[in-house]
Amino acid sequence: MIYTREAIEEAERVTLAPYAAQSRCSRGRVYPEPEAMHRTAFQRDRDRILHTTAFRRLEYKTQVFVNHEGDYYRTRLTHTLEVAQIGRSIARALGANEDLIEAICLAHDIGHPPFGHSGEAALAELMQDYGGFDHNRQSLRIVTYLERRYPDFDGLNLTYEVREGIVKHETEYDLSQAEDYEPEKRGGIEAQIANLADELTYSTHDLDDGLYSGLLRPAQLEGLALWERGKKRVGWANGEFDELARHCFHRELIGFLVEDAINATQARLAEANPKSPDELQRLPHNVVAHSEEVGNMVRELKDFLYQNMYRHYRVVRMANKARRFVIELFQSYVADPDQLPTLIKRRPEPRGDSLQRIVCDYIAGMTDRYALEEYRRQFSPDLRP
Repeated sequence: MIYTREAIEEAERVTLAPYAAQSRCSRGRVYPEPEAMHRTAFQRDRDRILHTTAFRRLEYKTQVFVNHEGDYYRTRLTHTLEVAQIGRSIARALGANEDLIEAICLAHDIGHPPFGHSGEAALAELMQDYGGFDHNRQSLRIVTYLERRYPDFDGLNLTYEVREGIVKHETEYDLSQAEDYEPEKRGGIEAQIANLADELTYSTHDLDDGLYSGLLRPAQLEGLALWERGKKRVGWANGEFDELARHCFHRELIGFLVEDAINATQARLAEANPKSPDELQRLPHNVVAHSEEVGNMVRELKDFLYQNMYRHYRVVRMANKARRFVIELFQSYVADPDQLPTLIKRRPEPRGDSLQRIVCDYIAGMTDRYALEEYRRQFSPDLRP
């Protein structure tokens, strides 16, 4: 049996919750296109994102550890895939649209520059007089303009719902700016799930990477509520915390946080009883969140990671070097734009982008490895340009 797009859309109508987005009810694309025969609009968006250059580059962009520090550590790509998996798991339990959530999750970090938040902070400072920079808006810029794969329009021509989910991506470290996407309304349940999946994922895998790298030691975690609970659940009692024990703990931690998010969100949904996506978006609060008790545990873990991992001297040293790389590259390109590749210099002509925005786009698209190589070519006398 072959499932057509219409059959998949009918299955959505029957199985999804009333507050979930349905692909047949999408607000559409900027440029009208014929519908696919066997994919919904959201499935098509997901596939378009997967095939972008920006998505492939995530493999070599920093999460916490710079790419050359080792093959084990999470990158922006592995982080993104983990976010998508957790997002789909939560969506399935709550009757939300898995395909829309996956598309939002896969796109949520494609605007990140090299060197993680250090690279983003440097570009934000450099661009403060030229329109600013943050990776959410850069992600939207990529899918609406910078990726060029179609002869009739710039960008990917994604549906309104995916673009809205990208724009309204919001975590403790990411604030949304949704002026063109009904800023008075919250993100839909799919966007809210993507946001929570992102926060849950980076907290748990940063802890895992910290333990693997030796930046964190099990003894430092004593007393943390999530650590003590996880130890009991996996039966580890202060012996050797080997690789298998770490995997068991990480798996238990994710499972516990996902289960709590599902149950706490379902309780809020039952109380609010939204009858449509629009009703849910007009609620005075997000429905997707942890319970208060577990939220406090997660807060405790985040504070611990900030003090003991993100402010670890090795991480801080690399962050400061990364900041210098980005700033000096930016200043060098702006001082002499003839150093830019020809295609980059020509790109903004139809839009009238400033030189600073051209340079910002170019640097933001670099991988860690390419940025380091470009820095050496620019400033090392021993390398050919």
